[in-house]
Amino acid sequence: MKALDRLRSMLGVLDTRHRRRVLSPQSGLDFASNDYLGLSQSPLLEQAARQALERGVPLGSGGSRLLRGNHPEHEALEREAAAFFGAEAALFMGGGFQANQAIFSTLPAAGDLILHDELVHASAHEGMRLGRADTRSFAHNDASAAHRAIADWQMAGGSGQVWIAVESVYSMEGDLAPLGELARLARAHDAVLVVDEAHATGVFGPHGRGLAHGLDCEVLTLHTCGKGLGVSGGLICGAQVMIDTLINRARPFIFATAPAPFSAALVRAVLHHLQSDSTLTKAACTRMQHAHAEARRNGIPENALNSQIIPVVLGDEARTMAMAATLQAQGFDIRGIRPPTVPRGTSRLRVSITGNVSNSDISALFEILADHRKDAA
Repeated sequence: MKALDRLRSMLGVLDTRHRRRVLSPQSGLDFASNDYLGLSQSPLLEQAARQALERGVPLGSGGSRLLRGNHPEHEALEREAAAFFGAEAALFMGGGFQANQAIFSTLPAAGDLILHDELVHASAHEGMRLGRADTRSFAHNDASAAHRAIADWQMAGGSGQVWIAVESVYSMEGDLAPLGELARLARAHDAVLVVDEAHATGVFGPHGRGLAHGLDCEVLTLHTCGKGLGVSGGLICGAQVMIDTLINRARPFIFATAPAPFSAALVRAVLHHLQSDSTLTKAACTRMQHAHAEARRNGIPENALNSQIIPVVLGDEARTMAMAATLQAQGFDIRGIRPPTVPRGTSRLRVSITGNVSNSDISALFEILADHRKDAA
């Protein structure tokens, strides 16, 4: 069959270029996941799961939220998440990718401008591709460039609503968006600031509320539940009218099976814990500080040390993947990241400081990594 032959040919090309992706089992110390608080296999979630089962929370939803899939656990989570993250309302969705698709394909209208950081996540690009708004990028973390882009758009006749899309912590760079400057820009242009808090939730902000918490502008935030919060799903938090619009118009919400009520119950338990106990967030910050000190001592550049995500840029793809394989063989689960996920010439090891490793594990990793980098130089 021609279709199958074409797919085999495409996979063959990936093989030739050494870029074919494969699934591999979990193995070694976790320096690869986004489980920043170590919650995914924690006693806290085990207890929350038992309690949810005891009170009869369903394991599945059985349909979309607008049919029979809506459940009191969804609604309770949305009320509590809105209060926790300081928003008028919240909407629980199956995941962050789906949530970004919903935001950018639904809320900006024809004639609007979505101005996005050049490094925003692929899910935001998918949403923009499906939407009707004008889209322009600006240089990474450059608020002045964003200001010039808005001015250029308006000079060319643009007059609609401006939406500024950024991540608070970038998943491959590990650096932080200049949210204060961007909030001032949003106020100056009556713009909506859309902040993907995927890698900040649970780690940054008071009680892990994220870096956008308390910004003085119209802000819409996305908090994924499968990273720092250890469960699954995504929470969109913002003005009630935006949430109501998503419920009525967002195809990724309307036509998707609802997230399991059981998952909503687990996310509720995590938010309750973070609200009442800052131990997990403080521990994540302590691990991060230790990792930065060890990385600095072992020759990692200062500009790579901004968050729990530490990029070790090696440049060459083959060298990157070979070093990742070597570290994995020594018991450190670290993944090599290469184009097209990152720009050509910036292949890297993405070191993620999770809640599943100790300070001694972190120290050992950076010492061994320094030795390998010297040998390969």
